[in-house]
Amino acid sequence: MKRGFYTIIGAQFFSSLADTALLIAAIQLLRQLADPAWMEPALKQCLAAPYVLLAPLVGAFADSMPKGRAMLITNGLKIVGCLMILAGAHPLLGYAVVGIGAAAYSPAKYGILTELLPPQQLVIANGWIEGATVGSIIIGTLLGGILISQRVSTALLGFDVPFFDTGIDTPPQAAIAVILAIYALAAFINWFIPHTGVDHRVPSKNPFFLIREFGHCVSLLWRDRLGQISLATTTIFWGAGATLQYVVIDWTRHAFGYSLSQASYLQGVVAVGIALGAFGAAKLVTLARAPRVLPLGALMGIIVMLTITVRDVHLAALFMIAIGALGGFFVVPMNALLQHRGHVLMGAGHSIAVQNFNENIGIFVMVGLYGLMVHQGLSVNTAIVLFGVFMTACMLLVIWRYRHHCSHADLTHLVAAERSANR
Repeated sequence: MKRGFYTIIGAQFFSSLADTALLIAAIQLLRQLADPAWMEPALKQCLAAPYVLLAPLVGAFADSMPKGRAMLITNGLKIVGCLMILAGAHPLLGYAVVGIGAAAYSPAKYGILTELLPPQQLVIANGWIEGATVGSIIIGTLLGGILISQRVSTALLGFDVPFFDTGIDTPPQAAIAVILAIYALAAFINWFIPHTGVDHRVPSKNPFFLIREFGHCVSLLWRDRLGQISLATTTIFWGAGATLQYVVIDWTRHAFGYSLSQASYLQGVVAVGIALGAFGAAKLVTLARAPRVLPLGALMGIIVMLTITVRDVHLAALFMIAIGALGGFFVVPMNALLQHRGHVLMGAGHSIAVQNFNENIGIFVMVGLYGLMVHQGLSVNTAIVLFGVFMTACMLLVIWRYRHHCSHADLTHLVAAERSANR
C-alpha cells in the first residue's frame, strides 16, 4: 500500500471513533433530559437524513477538490455540531449537524481509495478501512460507555478552567467535550493526506443539474447487474447494523438488567466480530468472487433471531461475535465490488454518494420502524424476531435475484481488470 493510504486510515479511525462515542453520549444526554424513548432511535435518523437529502450534492463536493481538504472541512462541521450541543442546542439538532459533516465526509473517504489504489487492491483496502472503522467503533463504543460512567465523568467534571465558566456541568457534556478534541485530532491528520493528481473540476455547480445527474447515477448503478446486487446488500447490512445498535441496548437491559454504559461494552463485542470478519474477507475473497459471500447475510439474520433464547451473558457475547463476523465477512467484498462498479460507471465521489443515499435510506427506514415498535410498546424479543425475519428474507431475495440474472460478462470484466492492473 502507498504511504498516503495509512494517513487516510488514521484520519478515518479517529473521526469514526468520535462518531461512535458521540452517539453513546447523546443517548445519555437524552435520558438525562427525560425525553421520550423514541428519540434515541431518532438520533440515528438525524445522522442518516443528511446522507439522503444531500446525496446529490456531496458527491460533487467530494469530486470538486482534493479529498484530504474535503475531509478536513467536513470534520470541522462535526466539531460545530458538538459545540452546538455544549452550547445548549437539543441533541437531535446538534447530531443532525454532525450528520451533515459525516454525509460529506464519506464520499471523500471512500472516493480517494479508487484514486490512490489500483482495482486489485480495493478489497484489501476496504478490509483495512472497514477494519479501522470497526476498530474505532469498538474503542469508540467502549470510550462512550467509560466517559459517561460515574467514576470517569466525576473526574472529568472535577477539572476547572481558571477565570472561565465552560458551562460543562453534566457527565454527557464532559464526554462530548472529550469527543470534540478527538474530532480536532482527526482534522489535524487530514492536513497530511496527499493529493492524488486527479482532476477535481466538476461539470457544473448548478444544484438542479447536480440533482438530475445524481438521479441518472442512481438509475445507472441500480440497472447494472452487479451494481444492484452489491448496492442492495450493503443497504440491507448498514440498515440492519444501525438498528442492531439499539436492539443490543434494549435487549441487554431486558435480559440482563444492564445500564447504557454496560450495554455499550456488548456493542463493542459485535464490532470485534465485524473486525474479524473484515480481516478474513480481505485475506480470502477476491473481487471477482465477492457475490459468493451473499448466503452469509441470510445466516446472520437467523442467528439474530436465535439470540432471544440466550440467558447467559458469556453465550450472548459469543452470539454477538458470530453476528459481527458474518456481517464483516460478507459486507467488505460487496462494498469493494460496489466501489469498483461505481468507479467504472461514474466518478468515485458520485458512486459513493449514491451508495450512501441508498444505505442511509435503509438506516432511516429500519431504525424508524424500530423506533415505531418501541413507541407502540412492542416487546424486545418480538422486535428482534421481526428484525431477523426481515433481514433473512431480504438477503434470500438478493440471492435469488443474483442467480436469476447474474452476468458472466461482468465477472469476466472484473477478472480482466484485475489482471491488467497486475501487469
